[in-house]
Amino acid sequence: MIRFFNVTKSYARTGTAVHDVSLHVGKGEFVFLTGPSGAGKTTLLKMVYMEERPTSGEVQVSGTSSLDATARDVARLRRKLGIVFQDFRLLENRTAEQNVAFALEVTGAARATIGPKVARVLTQVGLASKGTAYPKELSGGEQQRVAIARALVNDPFVLLADEPTGNLDDRATRGIFQLLREINAAGTAIMMATHNLELIRRQELRTIEMNRGGIVFDSAAQRRVVREV
Repeated sequence: MIRFFNVTKSYARTGTAVHDVSLHVGKGEFVFLTGPSGAGKTTLLKMVYMEERPTSGEVQVSGTSSLDATARDVARLRRKLGIVFQDFRLLENRTAEQNVAFALEVTGAARATIGPKVARVLTQVGLASKGTAYPKELSGGEQQRVAIARALVNDPFVLLADEPTGNLDDRATRGIFQLLREINAAGTAIMMATHNLELIRRQELRTIEMNRGGIVFDSAAQRRVVREV
């Protein structure tokens, strides 16, 4: 579903952000992506949704290749991806319902389908009663739930979450993570970048650690070695 083949990404001013990365994320997996600031996590996620293209190597996502994807191909791919950021990125002058609906409107969804879909995902994230609230009227955890609802409304096959709990307290973090686990259990693959090592330690989920642009640990590979031994 997501494959990196010897991928390197370099920038003229800042140097190499990702170096010779190869990995495979399968359908329905939950993957933690961790490592220190500047390790390359965000750049790697950006290459999944093709905001960035590799300097060398290839990224394949659901049949779309970074080598030859056109702008139209990338737009079509992004409609099948959900993306959640640390800073929520909600439109302050729109209600929760309107923020989620916007994700459908930009894809040209039929107007009659928008209301029911928005209601479904707000219920899914536990905000059925907050649809008419504006972002400033919501807590940080509630704002992130709106952002997750917006990412889910197009029924993505994978959800990319870049430090989704980075601005939240412990209680809100637990709530958001539990929501992500429920989304994953329903069949959506999740790649979650996080610095929260305590959260990672409490779970038995695949963990990929990056440092200086490379993968220095992948628990999936570690499990394979143990089984072979």
